[in-house]
Amino acid sequence: MEYSNSPLVVYTAFSPNHSGLRNHAIDRITPHCVVGQCSVEVLGNIFLPEERQASSNYGIGPDGRVALYVEEKNRSWCSSSPKNDHRAVTIECASDTTEPYAMNETVFSTLVTLCADICRRNGKSKLLWIPDKEAALSYRQREDEMLLTVHRWFANKSCPGTWLYNRLGALAWQVTDRLRRK
Repeated sequence: MEYSNSPLVVYTAFSPNHSGLRNHAIDRITPHCVVGQCSVEVLGNIFLPEERQASSNYGIGPDGRVALYVEEKNRSWCSSSPKNDHRAVTIECASDTTEPYAMNETVFSTLVTLCADICRRNGKSKLLWIPDKEAALSYRQREDEMLLTVHRWFANKSCPGTWLYNRLGALAWQVTDRLRRK
């Protein structure tokens, strides 16, 4: 499998916090809430210390800029599940610091664009959201399908926050609609 990184990236700060090459093809996307209106530079600094033991593939700042922290070919340390992280492209999105961890419309719009790009580059024509954890994780995806997963399924966290969680169906629909139009 050949991997590439998004051409939407405008800032790069490689984190040492990753496991190297994936052991599974990319067939999931896991969006997260940063719990802060962090710029892509600040988020890059958060992922820089090795003792932090956290990273993501991408980040989206409150201004909609996209950063790369861990190349797509590598597994980030983001969703508290090595199994999920080996399959998922992980994206930290700037958000408010309290529940429902709202994201501004620029962040959400960029998330739609980035997810469509990830799907396209990985040969997927449909993004799926299945809200039931057991149903989602046991679902047998077709080769052209990408599945959304969430951090709260793998750890005692509210991530990606109620705001984004309630919009994951809309995210999947908008991304799939873009993929069909192009």
